[in-house]
Amino acid sequence: MRQEQRGFSLIELLIVVAVILTIVAIAIPNFIRARMSANESSAAASLRTINTAEMSYATTYPTVGYTALASLGGAEPCTPAAATGCILDNFLATNGGGLGKDGYSFTLQTPASLTGYGTLAAPLTPNQSGTRAFCSDQTSVIYYNVGASTCDSTASPLQ
Repeated sequence: MRQEQRGFSLIELLIVVAVILTIVAIAIPNFIRARMSANESSAAASLRTINTAEMSYATTYPTVGYTALASLGGAEPCTPAAATGCILDNFLATNGGGLGKDGYSFTLQTPASLTGYGTLAAPLTPNQSGTRAFCSDQTSVIYYNVGASTCDSTASPLQ
C-alpha cells in the first residue's frame, strides 16, 4: 500500500518563499517611488497654499506687506493680528515644529517685505523623501530643481 503524503516538501516551500521574495523585490522600489511622488505633490501643493496665504496677508495688512511663514499661522485658538495672521495652518506655518511636512522642509528664502517674498521646499532626505526642491515667490509661479536642495532662477517652472 502507498502512504499518503502530508504537508509540503522542502523544495515546495523554498519555491513559494522564492516567489514571495521576488514579488517583494519588485514591489518595494515601486512603493518608494510612489511615496516620493506623493511627497513632491504635497510640497508643491503646500507652496500653492503658502502663496495664497501670503497674498491674503499682504492684502489684509498692506502696511506690513508680505511676512514670514510663522506670522501666517497662529496657535489655536488663533486671533488674527499682524503677528498671527491665522491664514495658514499652524503646522505648515511652523514647518511641522521644525520637522517638516511630508518629507519636505519649508523655509523663507528671502526676507519678507512690502514688495516680495520667496519660499523653499527642500527634501529632508534627498532621494528618499523626494528628488526635487521647489520654490516660489510673489509671482506665484512654482519652480523645481531636480537633484538639488536649493532652488533659484535657473530652476524649471512646474507645469
